[in-house]
Amino acid sequence: MKLVDVSEFFSDFGGGVKTYVHQKLEACAAAGCDATIIAPGPADRRERRRGGEVIWVRSPTLAFDHRYHLFSNPKPIHQLLDEIKPDVLEASSTWKGAWIAGGWRGDAARALFLHQDPVAVYPHSLFSPKIREERLDQLCFWFWAYLRRLAGEFDSVVVASEWYADRLRRHRIGAPTVIPLGVEKHAFSPRLRNDQLRMEMLRKCGVEDPTAPLFIAVSRHHPEKRLGVIMEGFGRFSRERPAGLFIIGDGPAWRTVRRQALEYAGVHIAGHIGDRSVVAEHLASADFFVHGGAAETFGLVVAEALCSGLPFVAPHLGGAADFAHPAFAETYRAGDPAACAEALARITARDRREIALAARAGANRIDEPGDHVDRLLSHYSALINARRRRLAA
Repeated sequence: MKLVDVSEFFSDFGGGVKTYVHQKLEACAAAGCDATIIAPGPADRRERRRGGEVIWVRSPTLAFDHRYHLFSNPKPIHQLLDEIKPDVLEASSTWKGAWIAGGWRGDAARALFLHQDPVAVYPHSLFSPKIREERLDQLCFWFWAYLRRLAGEFDSVVVASEWYADRLRRHRIGAPTVIPLGVEKHAFSPRLRNDQLRMEMLRKCGVEDPTAPLFIAVSRHHPEKRLGVIMEGFGRFSRERPAGLFIIGDGPAWRTVRRQALEYAGVHIAGHIGDRSVVAEHLASADFFVHGGAAETFGLVVAEALCSGLPFVAPHLGGAADFAHPAFAETYRAGDPAACAEALARITARDRREIALAARAGANRIDEPGDHVDRLLSHYSALINARRRRLAA
């Protein structure tokens, strides 16, 4: 099978999308699938990577984040597709890249794999909970109509979480197929726990008490991640007892995040850590994971934390909510710092050893990247066969 993914938000400076694309390339190669990623970049370039190929198409930068580019001209992409002749063409954005892929007139089966919910990313993140999410969805009726038109260009709509699939069904967007993403469980494990590193993290948070709870967050610094909510929630929680909040990540809102962090004792901004093995050791060495984003369509970093043996606190909405079993997680009203503080208090009041063991058991439900790709390719094989039958008829 030849698979081409027109991946509009793949960047070497990215986070979850970059991780997913690399996992997909490796797993496709292992499964005997010839996978190509077409992505916008600063210059035209081709490279072999992770058993597949990445083709960069020169494109303008994203106005508010110069680490990313957006497709503008369909011609070079259609020329590449004519050259490659894929069996399956996948688009993974809701914007120009998807229309470019849908507008190609080749014979490939077509899938729209939706990795982003723009209404949750922007209106929800900016205005809820002051305005209810349901009301914001109603005000964005035009976007759902737009997405229905876009989905009509494809044979299938694929998503990674039941939460997002339910949202699409409510807005009459196809019959989405749910194929959860995978986590490299060999890389994220409670066996990596390091008590010395835990104390180093606490000290960086300005905490000397070894019995103080240590929370960790791994997040791109962007408004949709709502880091301000978890910092304010942590600040309310830590008034009553010493605690540390160790935040890994960077992004376009880094100035705002660092300025907000100065307002709360016990918060340390570690910045970007490029080595995933180092991130994995930090995760396993913390006591609890805390998450602010309610717009992810899967919640990859939450799944990685769970595989690291961490109980967690997360919003009641978003891909992270799919993982939030009461045995090892506490949820709070998305965007509400007071509710976040209450959730932090609830989870620290529980027996950490017991809920950490439950988290390890919960991680068994999470797929490996190879399992995800096997399910994805099986779905795509069915699309290819159905398309061939239609063409033959």
